[in-house]
Amino acid sequence: MSRIGKLPIPIPAGVQISVSGDNVVSVKGKKGELKQAISPNISIEVEENRLLVKRNSDEKTDRALHGLYRSLLANMVKGVSEGFKITQELIGVGYKAVATGQLLDLSLGYSHHIVFELAPEITVTTTAEKGKNPTIVLEGIDRQLVGQVAAKIRSLRPPEPYKGKGVRFMGEVVRKKAGKSASDK
Repeated sequence: MSRIGKLPIPIPAGVQISVSGDNVVSVKGKKGELKQAISPNISIEVEENRLLVKRNSDEKTDRALHGLYRSLLANMVKGVSEGFKITQELIGVGYKAVATGQLLDLSLGYSHHIVFELAPEITVTTTAEKGKNPTIVLEGIDRQLVGQVAAKIRSLRPPEPYKGKGVRFMGEVVRKKAGKSASDK
């Protein structure tokens, strides 16, 4: 049996879970509501204050989907109760980020500004303190969406290996290469 799939998901107070007839699981909490379609070969059981994910057979596809759906449901429960937050920092001279509503205006060393439009489910805040690198904070209830947006922003100017300039996740370590060295000739 799947080591991940057999773990029960604790349901915090204030979170409601319902399964409709067409195998759609709906999770509702204080931060919002998320829905996920589930394979008919996977069954969901709610016991007291925990959620159990079980598979109906030992076929290869069912074994693969067992852990996947358990992880997706655990992320949904955490998202509607606590939410997800990703912090990125801009490292480089003149790099800036300004958030206005759902638009993120980035200045990343190119000849033009990059205006990035965010999904309505995501909130963004930016900070620019003197002596510190500018930061971008993305928050939302859908872990996949928050991670995808963060990866897209990072791809606009990934950290380069010589000086480390670019957009990186807070706490990310970039391995630097040694540049050219002078010859003795």
